[in-house]
Order: sequence, then structure tokens, then C-alpha cells
Amino acid sequence: MTAFRFIHSSDLHLGRRFASLPDTPDGNLRGRLMEARHAAIGRLAAAARDHGAAHVLLAGDTFDSATPSAAVVRQALAAMGEAEGIHWWLLPGNHDNLREAEPLWDAIRRDAPANVQALTEAAPVECAPEATLLPCPVEWRSAGRDPTEPLAGMPSAPGALRLALAHGGVTDFTDSGASVPPDRDRSARLDYLALGDWHGRLEVGPRVHYPGSPEQDRFRHDRRGVCLAVTLAGPGAPPEVTEVETGSFLWARKSLRLTPGEDAAAALGALLPATGRRGILLTVEAGGRASLAEQAALRATARRAAPEFALFRLVTDALASHYEAADLDEIDRAGALRLAADRLRDEALDEALAPEQREIAAQALARLYAIVREGRT
Repeated sequence: MTAFRFIHSSDLHLGRRFASLPDTPDGNLRGRLMEARHAAIGRLAAAARDHGAAHVLLAGDTFDSATPSAAVVRQALAAMGEAEGIHWWLLPGNHDNLREAEPLWDAIRRDAPANVQALTEAAPVECAPEATLLPCPVEWRSAGRDPTEPLAGMPSAPGALRLALAHGGVTDFTDSGASVPPDRDRSARLDYLALGDWHGRLEVGPRVHYPGSPEQDRFRHDRRGVCLAVTLAGPGAPPEVTEVETGSFLWARKSLRLTPGEDAAAALGALLPATGRRGILLTVEAGGRASLAEQAALRATARRAAPEFALFRLVTDALASHYEAADLDEIDRAGALRLAADRLRDEALDEALAPEQREIAAQALARLYAIVREGRT
């Protein structure tokens, strides 16, 4: 039997608008992110060609909503159609489920090129003489329902590979609503279970995998998106799974813990990546303690670096202030400004006050220090 090769991907979320993400001053970030999601189609096609695969399995949430614009749908289908020699298999997921997105799937069946097929029924499909697809389309978005339940009863041709596609979370025995049994590959006699829903790369077992989104969209996984190039030598043979990087943007979160007297600006500079900043969305979470002068230097360094990144955010909610007399003297040695600074410092250190009040006072004092300092430069 000739080895069967395919690409496993999911969660493209085409049409996502990133409305909750703060846009950059030039207003280009959201558009760049949306375009990167569309361009992932071409990168998946390239991964298929590079690994000798004629099939791309998309395990749900190809579209971000049940009602993507006609342009998003038609442009996606056109891009897939241009991938000559590659067959695309689209499974309805949570966001583009069958009940809410019925017009969408009707349009795909009507307008899709010959090499794109919607898997809208929980019924076996022969994708090649040696392989049978067993799809589990999501009928409607609901937690706690096992979408893979029909798999055990789905037939396949004798001697054919059993490849299942499903969209949902693997049971983790919490109240998260995840309900796919982690041993579904064994109970349904599967050679491979292609899962979608989790946006990060995750191997549940040798035959059960999440590829994650090919283009990341959140500060959680700290790596660029990948797809999986899978080779199956024959029924029962262990899958050969290779990660192929497909993401153009890196969403990263880093921690910076400071101590009084430390050069905060230098510490931040050492933490920042030296290259590729235009393709990086970075959140730096500062913690520990720093003087007002050190905090001002930290924020100034962040402001200088920010335009080089796709997005840069410095979060200082966990950064406590270490107050030095020299800092307050720099605001003023006497008069109204000094009285205000002393009062804010006292409130920031007053443990009898609520934490929110203390934080407001600390932020106000840091802002007062920055304003006075900026006015003298």
C-alpha cells in the first residue's frame, strides 16, 4: 500500500476582525492580521506540495462566524481552487456550525471549485482508494456534547485507512464542557483523529492531534502557528507527524521582574527580540519593585521600541513603587507639588486603604513624576 499523506489544519477563522484588539496609531494592524489569515491558505497549500500531500483536512472553524461576507468566502474558495492538485476538505466547527451557518454551507456547496468539498454530513467519504474520511460536523454550538460519538458506528472500506475529523475539546474532567473522549481513536478503530477547536498545538496521543490555528490570534501559545504534515504507511501503522510553521505573526507574552536599583530600561531592552519586530505582537508584564525614576525610564524605553513592533504593550499593574526621597525632591522640594506628592505617597503606602485606592494613588504619583520630569527636558 502506498503511504497516504495529508495536511491537518483547523481554526483559520477567516474574516476575524480583531475588534477587541487595540489598533496601532497608523490603523493598519487589524487589516494586516486579517490578510495574514487569508494568506494562510497559500501557506497550507505550499506545505502540502513540500510534503507530497494531495489533501488538506480543515477540522472546523474555517470561518470566524456563521455569516462571513461574500468577499471573504469567495476569495477563500478561489485561493483554494488555485492550489492545483490539492483537495480541500472543510468541516463545520463551532463558529461556522451547520445550524447557524446553513446559508454559508449552501453557498460553499454551490460555489466551491471542484477541489473543495464541504463535509456537512456525519457519513463516510472516500477521499482516496486507500483512505476513508469519517467527518463529525458540528450541528450547533453547544458545550458538553461529544461530536465524535457517531464515529464508532461509521463503516469504512475493508483495508482502508480510517481518518476522522472533529471539532471540540478533549475531556479534561473539569467544568469546561470538553467532551471528546481521549481514547476515541481506539474505540472507533481510527488510524488518525484530526481535531480542531484548541488554537495551540497539542498532541493528545500518537493518533490524536490538534494542529492549532495556522495563524495565531491570541497571547497564549508564544509560538507561530503550524500545520501538521501527516504520513500513514497503512492501516494500524503509527502516524508520522511533522510540524510545519505557517504563521507570519508571533503573539508573545514576556515577564519582567524588577528590583530597586536595577536599570529598568536596560532590563527591558535585553528582553526584547533583536530582529523580526514588525511581525511580533508583544505584551511585557512588569512586576517587582522600581523607583519612580526607574519606572519613567522603563516607560520611555517602551515608547521608543513600540513603533518597531506590530503591537507592543507594557503592562505595569503588578509593578510596585519603591519611593526614594530623591524622586520626591525631583518633583519639588517644597510647595504645592511637594505636598501633593507626599500625600499620594502616603496613600499609596497606607495599608488601611483598599488596594484599589492605593493603586490609584501610586499611579497618580508616577504620572505626576513623569509630567514634571518631561517638563524639564
